[in-house]
Amino acid sequence: MALATYHTVKGPGEHEIVIQKSRFIAFFDRVETEEEAQAFIERIKKEHWNANHNCSAYMIGERDEIQKANDDGEPSGTAGVPMLEVLKKRGLKDTVVVVTRYFGGIKLGAGGLIRAYGGAVSEGLNAVGVVKRSLVKVVHTEVDYHWLGKVEHALRESPYQMKGTEYLEQVDVQTYVEVDDLEAFEEWMTNMTNGQARIRQGEETYLETLVE
Repeated sequence: MALATYHTVKGPGEHEIVIQKSRFIAFFDRVETEEEAQAFIERIKKEHWNANHNCSAYMIGERDEIQKANDDGEPSGTAGVPMLEVLKKRGLKDTVVVVTRYFGGIKLGAGGLIRAYGGAVSEGLNAVGVVKRSLVKVVHTEVDYHWLGKVEHALRESPYQMKGTEYLEQVDVQTYVEVDDLEAFEEWMTNMTNGQARIRQGEETYLETLVE
């Protein structure tokens, strides 16, 4: 059973902050397995082999079954765990982050490190972006051509997102509809077209919207 909605990172991205002359670069990606997360972490470590630390955290699974944090040489609990806490606080799934630190010569202390690593992830997510993924079905509404203007206008004014239109013997208007909303959509469309529409459900997919 796929989740009806969940939040994840928009996609691969990075963001850098500087604290007390130390550079903290947060690298993000979306992953679906622990193997993908580990491969991402290893890639960043290879690219930044000369960094002082490459700390990491990830959350994977519908119920966050896999949660890992790694301090990579920083004092225990000062890097990976605060990074993981930010992912949890934002309610993110299937997300991996590596924060690469280039030491600037000034020690931050345990509290400073916790704030720096947590802050790098938090600011990084704001920069890279978070999306809400909603499980939808593509609903095909087939109508005679004289209904097209009315149907398209109503859809544009509605919260539903159109996928496209195919011009066949009848017009096939394709709309993304959240799984929980299918019955209401079909009823709305049937009433609008006086029962003239032929409505059928197509493939299931996820629709992404950027979270402000």
